[in-house]
Amino acid sequence: MIASINGKVIEIRSDALVVDVSGMGFLVYVPSSLIAQTHIGDHLFLYTFLIVRQDLLALYGFETSEEREIFNLLLNVNGVGPRLALAILSSLSVETIRNAIIKENSEVFNRVPGVGKKTAQKIILQLHDRIPKITGLESLVEISDHDSEVLAALSVLGYSVVEAQAALQSIPKNAPNDTEERLKLALQYFSRGKAK
Repeated sequence: MIASINGKVIEIRSDALVVDVSGMGFLVYVPSSLIAQTHIGDHLFLYTFLIVRQDLLALYGFETSEEREIFNLLLNVNGVGPRLALAILSSLSVETIRNAIIKENSEVFNRVPGVGKKTAQKIILQLHDRIPKITGLESLVEISDHDSEVLAALSVLGYSVVEAQAALQSIPKNAPNDTEERLKLALQYFSRGKAK
């Protein structure tokens, strides 16, 4: 198995990068968040996962080994193929995925295009006992309780899950737990970004 690659980006596609490694170009499917921040000529190190099937030979790449681990776990869920697993990692951070599975919050996965209610429930059910439980995650779980409504409100306003998560992380730790107040603080994150 190709565990990782290290090379120069020579082509950017809508869902993949072509990475030149010693004169050989590897087509690597990556999360959309990585495509958005990558430029031609960038040097990248990617943790990779090779899928070999009778009619398919595809390489998937990730910035961290944790992303690759989650991708591998998602492939074990009935009804989740590599494209859908990649879509989940394009929309949700590793921490959000772990948090949602441990807390059995299937609604988080419903926000990902292509993931229906049944698939979201399967992800929770089949990965609940397999997802790594990391020290310090408990505090993250508590924060998400206050912010699940804020996340939903930001989604309704048209922000992507990734943007909403970034806004939530910008909320000061000593901020009140009031949903309306926390939503105002989250929206300030976007106005600061536009001001720059």
